[in-house]
Amino acid sequence: MKILQSSTVLVCTRRLCLAAILLELAWCPQFVSSQTATVPQDRLAEVNPFIGTGPEGHTFPGATLPFGMVQLSPDTQIRAFKQSYKWASGYRYEDSTILGFSHTHFSGSGHSDLGDFLVQPISGEVRLEPGDVEKPLSGYGSRFSHKQEHAEPGYYSVDLQDYGVHAELTATARVGVHRYSFPSGKPEHLLMDLRSSIYNYAGKVLWSRLRIREDGTVTGMRETRGWAPGRQLYFAMRFSQPLMRHSLYDREPLAVEYKGFKTPGTTPEDTQAMEGRGLVAVFDFTPTSSPLIVKVALSSVSEEGAVANMDAEVPGFDFDAVHAAAKSTWALKLGVLDISAGEDVRKNLYTALYHAMMSPNLSMDVDGSYRGPDNQVHRAKGFHFVSNLSLWDTYRAEQPLMTLLEPQERTSDLVNSMLASQNYSPFGILPIWQEQGIETWCMIGYHAVPEIADAYMKGIRGFDADLALKAMVTSATYAPYGSLGDYMKLGYVPVDHDDEAASKTMEYAFDDWTISRMASATKNKEVAAEFGHRAANWRNNFNVKDGFVEPRLANGEYRVPFDPAKAGAGSGFTEGNAWQYSWYQPQDVQGLINLLGGKQKLVSKLDAMFDAKIDTKDYAAVEDISGMIGQYIHGNEPSHHLAYLYDYAGEPLRTQERLRNIVQTQYRPAPDGLVGNDDLGQMSAWLIFTSLGFYPVAPGSNEYVIGRPFVDEATMHLPNGKSFHVVATGMSDQNAYVTSLTLNGKPLTRMYLRHEELMAGGELRFVMGPKAEAKWSREHLELPFSISKQ
Repeated sequence: MKILQSSTVLVCTRRLCLAAILLELAWCPQFVSSQTATVPQDRLAEVNPFIGTGPEGHTFPGATLPFGMVQLSPDTQIRAFKQSYKWASGYRYEDSTILGFSHTHFSGSGHSDLGDFLVQPISGEVRLEPGDVEKPLSGYGSRFSHKQEHAEPGYYSVDLQDYGVHAELTATARVGVHRYSFPSGKPEHLLMDLRSSIYNYAGKVLWSRLRIREDGTVTGMRETRGWAPGRQLYFAMRFSQPLMRHSLYDREPLAVEYKGFKTPGTTPEDTQAMEGRGLVAVFDFTPTSSPLIVKVALSSVSEEGAVANMDAEVPGFDFDAVHAAAKSTWALKLGVLDISAGEDVRKNLYTALYHAMMSPNLSMDVDGSYRGPDNQVHRAKGFHFVSNLSLWDTYRAEQPLMTLLEPQERTSDLVNSMLASQNYSPFGILPIWQEQGIETWCMIGYHAVPEIADAYMKGIRGFDADLALKAMVTSATYAPYGSLGDYMKLGYVPVDHDDEAASKTMEYAFDDWTISRMASATKNKEVAAEFGHRAANWRNNFNVKDGFVEPRLANGEYRVPFDPAKAGAGSGFTEGNAWQYSWYQPQDVQGLINLLGGKQKLVSKLDAMFDAKIDTKDYAAVEDISGMIGQYIHGNEPSHHLAYLYDYAGEPLRTQERLRNIVQTQYRPAPDGLVGNDDLGQMSAWLIFTSLGFYPVAPGSNEYVIGRPFVDEATMHLPNGKSFHVVATGMSDQNAYVTSLTLNGKPLTRMYLRHEELMAGGELRFVMGPKAEAKWSREHLELPFSISKQ
């Protein structure tokens, strides 16, 4: 097989080209044939990986492929655990020092971990400790400037000012590739610190290993006790230049009572392998005029698996070829949307699309091996195992977006991965918040359930529906999890047994409704009836006397005193309060209206929420409460559907007004352009849907509730070969309301679109005008799905 390199892509001369092989093995295409694909490189210019890092700095600017295993990025500070929140991705824009470049990061998580296998190129004196960021040259970190920093999809570069080193990063699915240009005539070193970890604390590294093989390949592993307990990750590293010398150190504190016996070797320089909890390595190279290329492959299975991943994806040392392939891959992925809008809107949306394609992440080797929730190695057959599942967030909009853009392989791989995880779970349930195959038990609900149901209801196959339904029911009936025993007995979670009780009841009820939907679709009447009944359990926490969801005691009484604004510990709610969770029954908004006493009562409650006068300092101690508009919290997911609820009350004008305020205040093309963390794509997916003019309020309903567009025109190129166009004519700051709406040239007389209508392709045309002329928005329109009838 001969591979020819062109200026933009790699082309195979044989029909069965390397592109097809790598696409199958690596899940993300590494090489793209110019004969079969048009590469819309202009999308890349609209993406700025620095946009939307949020005030917490939770998005990393680095080198990765869509949904790839590697996220190669600079780490600017590693703080002690209790100080780590602002560095949840390892990088914070306000910092001026780079400690090094590590290979795994979360994109916008509210908690964190990872930062695996940090390396730092050094010219001159080598220091083995990170140092004090306030004291230059006190450690191996180096100062840098944003003026000498560049990031784009699949590529990152920066100048390390203290070393005079120009660093460049790119990646394939499983391999991070570095290129370091050292100053002429200076010593060339590469330091590797296996201690460094995001959300760090003493004892986090349970064990690590590092060895230098006869051919110069460096391999190793580490096991950490972080967000995912007992997580193991392995690596293999090779250099484009031969090693001149190496030094291995164990920097574990001497106070450790027992350290075992020393491995062979009398000095750090003649020690070939080392195990321990404080390993640092320094690799020395003969100065040359050529840059040093470093390849680091990952595996959750073994060192040999990491070597095989490297051999399969990056057999050589051609940095430019890997970069070109990564660039082309991203351009193709970002090409699913053509957007015509103002410059800021385009930047926000293409960056949002970029963020939405970060997770879930590939988490298996090229031979299909992966590590499951039992911490054992398994083999995926017929699917690619993926992990990093922030399900409490992503079921709302991120995964529904993937059912449009990646409906078959990507979505069916996700479902099959969750089913495999359930099969190998020591508890026999679906993932809750899974990191690299290991369960973290973060957040509430069993939200793998709506992601599976939503996929099935939309006609996505490639997984065993009967097996999936069984796994969903098993997860929803596992009494020891999340007070489900009480929930099944009482119909709600009692707050005297569980401090997040009210939120759990609300979220369980929605999940139950999606089980009922899938059971009905698969003709399982018994399960459909049982979980259809459970879908109404949200009513058991709804106090009709004041119109709020309230924490309830096991004896049936509501807990007093009650303050709907109370959030955090002791509130009965998860990262929110009654002002957000009282309207969380997307499966039955009409039922909410009925309990409140009519549509205007819902409008009044929503208005009171959005218009409330608050002091944000009151919520400073509550995690993830940010982006507040009154009591609406855009930085936290339970609020994300709330602006659309006016539609259910026949008030789409108010939906349009609230959406305008949210979009204008919560997103901007700047380093702090998100009001909170992105939650692995959910914040970004919300913006994409909303900007197109519709949103999946109730995943599993196959409906998208109409809002208003924020683009002049957009085309969604669907994987079935069809295109769905959104056109907004006359839109301006003054013309911010929908005056007419047509679907394929015919008036749309309802406030929702059906999934099959989007997938069939066509045109949704908005005519925008001033509020006084918003005729469509004042018509009597068919309402979106709700269990209860009007």
